Amino acid sequence: MTAILLWILLLLVCWPAALLVLVAYPFIWVVMLPFRLVGVTVDAALDTVHSLISLPARVLRRLD
Repeated sequence: MTAILLWILLLLVCWPAALLVLVAYPFIWVVMLPFRLVGVTVDAALDTVHSLISLPARVLRRLD
C-alpha cells in the first residue's frame, strides 16, 4: 500500500519519472530474483547449522 501511495505522489510531482518507474519495476524485480533465492537458501543453511549446534543443549535441557 505504501508503494502505491508513493508512486501516486511521484506521479503527481513528476509524471515522466513515475512512468519510468512503472516500466522499469518488472526488470528490476527479475534482476533481484536470484539474490532473493540465494538469500532464502543461505538463511535455510544457517538455520540448519544453528539447529545442529544447539541440538545437544536442547537434549540436555529435556533430560532435566
